[in-house]
Amino acid sequence: MSLTKKTRAPLNRTINISDDEIKSYSGKLLKLNHKGDLIDLSGKIINQDLFEVMDFLPDNFVDLLFLDPPYNLNKNFSSVNFKEMKDDDYEIWIDSWISKLVKTLKPGASIYFCCDWKTSIPAYNILKKYFLIRNRITWEREKGRGSKDNWKNSYEDIWYCTLSEKFTFNVDAVKLKRMVRAPYKTEDGVPKDWQSENGKNFRITHPSNLWTDISIPFWSMPENTDHPTQKPEKLLAKLILASTNENDLVFDPFLGSGTTAVTAKKLNRKFCGVEVDKIFAALTMKRISAAEKDKSIQGYEDGVFWERNSFKEQKKKSDSDHESFLFDKI
Repeated sequence: MSLTKKTRAPLNRTINISDDEIKSYSGKLLKLNHKGDLIDLSGKIINQDLFEVMDFLPDNFVDLLFLDPPYNLNKNFSSVNFKEMKDDDYEIWIDSWISKLVKTLKPGASIYFCCDWKTSIPAYNILKKYFLIRNRITWEREKGRGSKDNWKNSYEDIWYCTLSEKFTFNVDAVKLKRMVRAPYKTEDGVPKDWQSENGKNFRITHPSNLWTDISIPFWSMPENTDHPTQKPEKLLAKLILASTNENDLVFDPFLGSGTTAVTAKKLNRKFCGVEVDKIFAALTMKRISAAEKDKSIQGYEDGVFWERNSFKEQKKKSDSDHESFLFDKI
């Protein structure tokens, strides 16, 4: 079924895009056939196959490279189908474009590479050739069907790399507000590293490489799209805030429905992306336009990330559902 022809349930908040909107936004998409520069590419969405544009990308213009390529699965991405390969062939495929993207990075750039359990090792084998691998983030992906003969796959990995020993990491920008289950006090009766808010006890904690506070976009969330492998804005916000400063440039060569660009826009970063599918590229432009008015990111408020299902998150979800209900009744 076409993305523009889907029928939604009354409370479904998935972002729609009409044929007229696709036509309008497509006129703002970029095609590269010559060497570009930073002024040309900042804030631009390139609607082409990555292999057509790699040689035209400028050198040393990227502060943060976010890589979310197709995992090694048979997958339909609207107008593009990805076919599963042998592991060795998948490594060769990764190397074929990673090797050409290295030149786009500034000396202090950071790199994040998304993968699942099956592609984590091939990705590592290629990443270590070009970058300094600093960590592997594992995040809980609670969405998805189970299996009758295997364990349900409930997590994904993100390899964190840098180009050099000089890099940005803003630890105070990515702390987590976590509920305290067993609060304790000093001998003077003063709370130890926690505070009360709305009848709940919270502690601000340092970020770890195990993330259990991410919600996959679903039909009742206003950031949800029809893209089959959409990443959450909250996930991108953590990476962008940690590894860039305001006005730094974030580049995503597998942009999909545009979460990287949208989140960068909301956080006052520059962005550029490549997406081969025209509908998803146009949808990205629509989301970027909306982000100029609404800079909210679910799960991130007051400079901290809220633990999933904490009081603030529950309240925001309740308010959001109520607003959606009222809107649909108007």
